[in-house]
Amino acid sequence: MIDSHCHLDFKDFDKNRAEIINNALVAGVHTMVNIGADLQTSINSVKLAEQYDFIYATVGVHPHDAKTFNPEVEEQLRRMIEHKKVVAVGEIGLDYYRDLSPRNIQEKVFRRQLEIAVEKDLPVVIHTRESFRDAVDIVSDYAGDLPGGIFHCFPGTVDDAYKVIDLGFHISVGGVITFPGAKMATVAAEAPLNRIAIETDSPYLTPMPYRGKTNQPAYVKYVCDKIAELRGMPAEEVEKITDRNSQRVYRLVDVFGG
Repeated sequence: MIDSHCHLDFKDFDKNRAEIINNALVAGVHTMVNIGADLQTSINSVKLAEQYDFIYATVGVHPHDAKTFNPEVEEQLRRMIEHKKVVAVGEIGLDYYRDLSPRNIQEKVFRRQLEIAVEKDLPVVIHTRESFRDAVDIVSDYAGDLPGGIFHCFPGTVDDAYKVIDLGFHISVGGVITFPGAKMATVAAEAPLNRIAIETDSPYLTPMPYRGKTNQPAYVKYVCDKIAELRGMPAEEVEKITDRNSQRVYRLVDVFGG
C-alpha cells in the first residue's frame, strides 16, 4: 500500500517516529509521501526522504501559511524542488474555514506555486476547505500545463470529483470514509477507482476503529478495506489500483498504458 499523504515530520511523532515508520512497513505500507506545509516542514520532508528509501517528499506552502510566503521562501522551495526525492509541489490551495491567511494572499500564493509547478513540470497536491469552487476555478487556469496532481482529502460530491478528474487530476480519500454518514464515502464508492489515491493525512483524521487517537500511515489499510467494502471488491484489488494511481501521479515508477 501507498500512503499518498502524511506528515511524519510533525511534532506528534517526535518521540516515536522510527516506531511509527516501522509500524507502517509491518502493516504492508511500502511507500509514504511526506507532505510539506510550510518552509520548515518542506525542509523536514526532504530530510526524511533522504533518510528512508521508501519515503518521498513534497514541498510547498499551505494556505494557512500563505502570509509567510516571500521571495526567500520561494527561492528555498525552488532549490528543494530539484532534489530527486521531491515528487510534487504541495500542499497548496485555499482554506476558507480557518482563514489563517487573508484570502487574497491565499490566492496569490496558490497561483504562484501553481506557476512554479508548471515551470518545473511537477504535479501538485491541493488542499481545499470550504473553498472548492474557487480552487477549481484557479486550477483550471493552469491544468492544461500541469502534469496532474491530487485534490487531497477530497471535500466534494461525486459530480465535483468528475470535474476534477476532467481537469486531469486524481482525488484522495482518507479515514473520513470510515465515519458514519461521511459524504467522502459516497465519493469513494462511486468515483472512478482508477482516479482515487488513499491517504491518512497523519497525524490527523484517524479512521475507525482508532478514531480519536493519533493517526499513522499503518492505518491506511483501514481506508483501503473500507473502499473494498463500499465497492464490493477484494481489498487486494483496491490496493493494486490505488497504488498504481499514486505511482502514476507522483511518477514513482514508469507506468505504461496511461
